[in-house]
Amino acid sequence: MIRSTILGLGSYVPERIVKNEEIPFLDDQHVRQAVQQTETSDEWIRARSGIEERRYVPNDGKWGSSDLGTIAAERAIADAGITAKDIDCIIFATLSPDIHFPGTAVFLQSKLGIDGETGCACYDIRQQCSGFLYGLQMADAFVRTGMYKRVLIVGAEVHSHSLDYSTRGRDVMVLFGDGAGAVVVGPVETDDPRAGVLYTSVQADGSGAMDLYLKVFEIAKAPFVQYDWKNRDENSIMYPQMNGKRVFLHAVRNMVVATKKALKETGLTWADIDWFVPHQANLRINEAVVQYAEIPPEKALNTIMFYGNTTAATVPLTIDHWRQAGKVKKGDLVLSAVFGAGYTWGAGIFRV
Repeated sequence: MIRSTILGLGSYVPERIVKNEEIPFLDDQHVRQAVQQTETSDEWIRARSGIEERRYVPNDGKWGSSDLGTIAAERAIADAGITAKDIDCIIFATLSPDIHFPGTAVFLQSKLGIDGETGCACYDIRQQCSGFLYGLQMADAFVRTGMYKRVLIVGAEVHSHSLDYSTRGRDVMVLFGDGAGAVVVGPVETDDPRAGVLYTSVQADGSGAMDLYLKVFEIAKAPFVQYDWKNRDENSIMYPQMNGKRVFLHAVRNMVVATKKALKETGLTWADIDWFVPHQANLRINEAVVQYAEIPPEKALNTIMFYGNTTAATVPLTIDHWRQAGKVKKGDLVLSAVFGAGYTWGAGIFRV
């Protein structure tokens, strides 16, 4: 029987570390100023999110999500023991594409040196924080049916260029960081039902779409949203907006339900699972999910303290972080649960 399996894993975060103590002094170009710009503090940020620091790309106009994704992808390809030319499908998940169109996957393809008339298929998916698991479900189906043999899934984000560095925007601004994670998925011949990718399930509820959104481009308005960027009452439209309480409650509920469903449908227990890797949106959300889903706390892996919320990158980035630290081992069984804007959510069980 042909099953899909993760052949390689890689990640990348920029060199610049932005600690909570620096956040209040950043201007709209995320450059540190002598005078405080935002009413916040290390204590305020830690209490609400558990974040201690995050990574930002240089503000030199040279970094897009495809650049971070390329480095993570090259590392995943090397880890898989293949070359970029072996990739026959790319799935790129992001909420911060390089430009509105074409999709960012084609830019990644070119940077990997595998473009041209015989270039591989390129998909862009926009499921925000749920993007990696949506992509894994797609890759699993592609490989099992024999459509593709080496699928590269990349989640990459550059958030730092589009945040509101002011007291008005602090609830969102303090949460996000830049980063990328990637995996290569391919076929394995096995009759072992616990090999490779065991399970994926994803869902969405569009009634929550406007609880977390960015509306700067709106096709109904021919096609740009009109605003005066100097007018504080108007220019909020250029920044992400969030109904934090609703997002928190729905994230906890849906990740708990998705986690329990994954175990029930596979017949597995926490004795079978090595690690729980939730999406890294907020440490308080993850702690609540661990509590209500009755997950052994020692099996929960988090990196939001170090990287903030890197959206589509968080799951592979977290796994690779702890693999490099020697905690996650080859063959370990991971249960991952995610939740993102849309609302979108899901869970997956797979070996790394």
